[in-house]
Amino acid sequence: MGAINGKDFINRIDQLDTEIWFNGEKISGKISEHFAFKGIIQTKASLYDLQNTLELKDEMTYLSPESGESVGLSYLQPKTKEDLIRRRKMMEHWARHTGGILGRSPDYLNTVIMSLASSASYIKGKENCFPENLQSLYELARENDLSFTHSFIAPQVNRSEIYLGLTQEPISARITEKNDEGLVITGARLLATQGGLTDEVLVFSFPRSLPNLDEAFAFSIPSDTKGLRFICRQSLIGGESSFDHPLSSQYEEMDTILVFDDVLVPWDRVFYYENDEVANSFLFKSSFHSFATHQVVTRQIVKTEFILGIAELLIETINVSEYQHIQDKVSEIIIGLETMRALLEKSENDAKIDEGGYMRPSIVPLQVASNVFPNVYPRFCEIIQQIGASGLVTLPTEKDFHSNIRADLDRYLQGATRTAEDRVKIFRLAWDLTMSSFGTRQTQYERYFFGDPVRLSSRLYNAYPKEEYVKTINKFLNLKVED
Repeated sequence: MGAINGKDFINRIDQLDTEIWFNGEKISGKISEHFAFKGIIQTKASLYDLQNTLELKDEMTYLSPESGESVGLSYLQPKTKEDLIRRRKMMEHWARHTGGILGRSPDYLNTVIMSLASSASYIKGKENCFPENLQSLYELARENDLSFTHSFIAPQVNRSEIYLGLTQEPISARITEKNDEGLVITGARLLATQGGLTDEVLVFSFPRSLPNLDEAFAFSIPSDTKGLRFICRQSLIGGESSFDHPLSSQYEEMDTILVFDDVLVPWDRVFYYENDEVANSFLFKSSFHSFATHQVVTRQIVKTEFILGIAELLIETINVSEYQHIQDKVSEIIIGLETMRALLEKSENDAKIDEGGYMRPSIVPLQVASNVFPNVYPRFCEIIQQIGASGLVTLPTEKDFHSNIRADLDRYLQGATRTAEDRVKIFRLAWDLTMSSFGTRQTQYERYFFGDPVRLSSRLYNAYPKEEYVKTINKFLNLKVED
């Protein structure tokens, strides 16, 4: 099959018999026609169409080593720095198509699947581990251009450090049975973005210090597997008008709770189970963080470019560029943008061949970037709010411009360089990104993309090579160094 187009994607999702619950009701009929999902499904379809355009196909696909067909470039296992840069340019095309707003564009989890398969040798020969299943899933996904959602998070029942979550009835998803066919999973997982809107569900579980080996597993199953259901949160779509809601009408991705009601996971879909050492180390030892963060930082850079464009357009529209406090604020965005670009470039420049023979981007610059962005993104949104000021509050709708009050709007809401209608379009975009319910979800999403920011900084501190700098100071002070 190879790289699919938008029509292929929509048809495949509509044909799934996935159990999705929205606002207290089980969804029936074509999911692509449901008001809460048709915007994001059409957007994803446009991404698949983009990879098949004549002018971009060579930059977004490559020839499969298995079938010889064109397949998505996000599945490419890079062997050289040129391969790494080629992957990044492909990801930039998809990110720019959505302004970097779409956090779960298909290339994110395509990259995750690629990275896990590239590191499958790490679990070879270990107890209850099936590296061949990782490789098989990668090949299946690559050859059929499968789409994925995923869950790495357990329910937040009690976040106390000493809480063990031991209950008679499973809350966090766990293994409740093993039989000849596979594992039976019961319980819940959180925050599957685009849950129910993809071909597959990828699940990784982290027992950490928990004594329950039945919570240590990793697998992927089709979204319409019997017993699996998706419970949606409230939709953040403000309305179908792209004038009134330019972002939420297209890019509302939906987040879901995964409920496993005695779900059978076939053995050929299990990557590992009941191995706490692997569950605690695989994602850190593998190339997962390097490649996944490389994709994320690429998207976040494009999103920052998008924000900078909005900021400057607001400034031009109301003619406030001469104010130094405005210049100072926009300079913050520029500094953030160039910092992220430099870190991404350094990760590629410092890339090295890993144990599996693949070119892995340097993790330290990417870790720094993933600590920078959760802090600067909310500030970027605040800057947009400060530039727009009260103009972000008094915003008429598309229908207002097609009513008898049009003359009032044209007169009183015009900008220094724009008509009233264009001025409102610009301000509504800024509002939808930073002040609507969709926009506030975007802020929370970027804050916690890779987890708790404090844990991210602790991980950076513990992993960063500091020894040489300490030796320099010891030598400077002529201190005796203990063995």
